[in-house]
Amino acid sequence: MRGSKPNFLERLKSKWQLNNLLQVVLVLIVFALTGFTILFIKKPIFDFLGVSMERGGFWKTVLYLMLVLPLYQVILLIWGFVFGQFHFFWEKEKAFFRRIIGRK
Repeated sequence: MRGSKPNFLERLKSKWQLNNLLQVVLVLIVFALTGFTILFIKKPIFDFLGVSMERGGFWKTVLYLMLVLPLYQVILLIWGFVFGQFHFFWEKEKAFFRRIIGRK
């Protein structure tokens, strides 16, 4: 169909500058597996540190930001490596850290 809008996967392929739809699917799988991995390891980490998962609070948020978010980045690279997409995620990580420290 001419003039039709590209589907979701095609738009991601273009945005992420990937070569094919298989790469898009693999990247999405890596994101999903990383999220599930964090979901499963967050509670044991907080339990080890003596932080209750039932109650929120300032310190729980600080610990989350200091421990879980950096761990997410590492696990993202690990899953990216397992699925052959390490280069994609490594480039995204470098761009992420450049934004954090304010470099272009």
